[in-house]
Amino acid sequence: MSRSYIPRCRSAWSRSAFALSLAAAGIACTPALAHNDDSDGNKKGGPTVSISDGKVQGYTKNGVNVFLGIPYAAPPVGKLRWQPPQPVGKWKGTLDATQFANTCPQVTELGAFAGPTSTTEDCLYLNVFTSGNSSKKKGVIVWIHGGGNVDGESNDYDGTKLAQGGPDGKETVVVTLNYRMGLFGYLSHPALNSEGHLWGNYGIMDIQAVLRWVQRNIAAFGGDPNKVAVGGQSAGATDTGANVLSPLAANLFNRAIYESGPLPNLPAAATAQTNGQNFAAAAGCPTTSGKPAAACLRDLTAARILQLQGTPNANGPYITGPFVDGTVIPITPEKAWTTGKYNKMPTMGGRVRDEGNFGISITEYFSGPPQVPMTADQFTAAVTRTYSGNAGPGGAPPAYPAGTATAVLNQYPLSAYGNDPVKAYNRVTTDAQKCQADHVLNLWAPQISTYGYDFTYSDAPYYFPKMPGFKPNAAHTIDIQFLFNNWHGGQLGVNLDQTTGMPRDLNQTESKLSDQLVAAWTNFAATGNPNGSGNSPWPKYAGGNASYLVQDIPLSTNGRSSYRATYKCDFWDTVLLYPLQ
Repeated sequence: MSRSYIPRCRSAWSRSAFALSLAAAGIACTPALAHNDDSDGNKKGGPTVSISDGKVQGYTKNGVNVFLGIPYAAPPVGKLRWQPPQPVGKWKGTLDATQFANTCPQVTELGAFAGPTSTTEDCLYLNVFTSGNSSKKKGVIVWIHGGGNVDGESNDYDGTKLAQGGPDGKETVVVTLNYRMGLFGYLSHPALNSEGHLWGNYGIMDIQAVLRWVQRNIAAFGGDPNKVAVGGQSAGATDTGANVLSPLAANLFNRAIYESGPLPNLPAAATAQTNGQNFAAAAGCPTTSGKPAAACLRDLTAARILQLQGTPNANGPYITGPFVDGTVIPITPEKAWTTGKYNKMPTMGGRVRDEGNFGISITEYFSGPPQVPMTADQFTAAVTRTYSGNAGPGGAPPAYPAGTATAVLNQYPLSAYGNDPVKAYNRVTTDAQKCQADHVLNLWAPQISTYGYDFTYSDAPYYFPKMPGFKPNAAHTIDIQFLFNNWHGGQLGVNLDQTTGMPRDLNQTESKLSDQLVAAWTNFAATGNPNGSGNSPWPKYAGGNASYLVQDIPLSTNGRSSYRATYKCDFWDTVLLYPLQ
């Protein structure tokens, strides 16, 4: 499936508010209506579906009907930048839904993870994958791509296998989407916040617009609007949690999937506003412009915003991501999970065994060429920087008390890891996340049906180049390819064997694990139980010594006490913070 970064304006929308907003922003529209011939690249006679805004024509591949680049909100350009998503105008004729639409603005591509960069704000589009049987009322998975809420795109996620259900699961309607990220998606500034609209968490509002679209339209694709699972990996898991927290998403979905989640905490509103005001000052709004701050911010070019947002391998100082604004996200995760004030639903989630290796691979990738692995001094400096008792940004209190860095270094001496700083740092950065997940799952278990997992398979292909002194093992993001066919990061990612460094696909035994995970995800969408029914092979996380599903070859289970010992959770319980306010 090809990428398309050409603006997706449709001439049939010229009478809508959608088109007026484009015209105000100086964007020219060209027709993108489907024709029943092959001259424009469409597949003759492709499947056509009528939805609330008009007809869409997709194509069929491997028995799955695919509809790409369907607009779910007006382009957030001009005066619609930093506004809640606005409705799409209806179109006449049939919309060409055979190509992916634009990727949302981004700059920090993290080497092979995402990309290419984009400065196109016309990006609020979704994609649908569904089997040809539209008479069934199938479960639905709405999947939110990862990328730290600063990068990534739906283009990399082929939902074919999930739509088919694999050999052991259930046919499912899969929806993927693009949403605003970085400074475009998460910005708090008094001038914007006082305009009388919902503010701050624009990316989360985009996802909620998709969920409302699903409620209106998914039945036309064979989906059941009463069986909607929202899930995502990494930032997608964070955004899933944000919608579970949000009263504005109540009754829009009723299952939640956290892949490299669940959600332990979010920044405070004060942090977001400080970051937003600092960004505005750096951009000269309104210090040097002479315009009101809101108008000045909306007049900035996308390129200028991205210049202040970050670099190809790092975020700048103004990034917040989803935060507790008081309305879209009313309270902190910890307060919600402990008081029960959230949208309750069956939930499944977990993390990979070597989460930290993702960040380590990015650091080494940008260390060269030639690339060099982390040194002992760099290991000590990284731990000290993270867990120091220094004051936070803007005079905020320290995140950790004095002496925490020393305690972490004592808990993870290099000698325990063969004097290999890479292995030691992977454990420091991974174990903290594994224990956060255990903390949240343990809070959920008495309130909702909860299923926890630990992905430990350590030999899957990885899309970064083979680098000295580094082996990915079960790195963050490596499990995505087991659900989405041949997922390989961005356009520079090539899945390589961890030992030979040569390109390869999943082998036969790995494909079996993929079948098992696809069955679990699609069963969960249909029933709220990854087994479909019963408590095997994935036991419910409940009571006494709860169990995790170990996602490895073969599948197995592991008790919570063993999990906690493996990841040193007794230690991390003394370090990790879960703010109630």
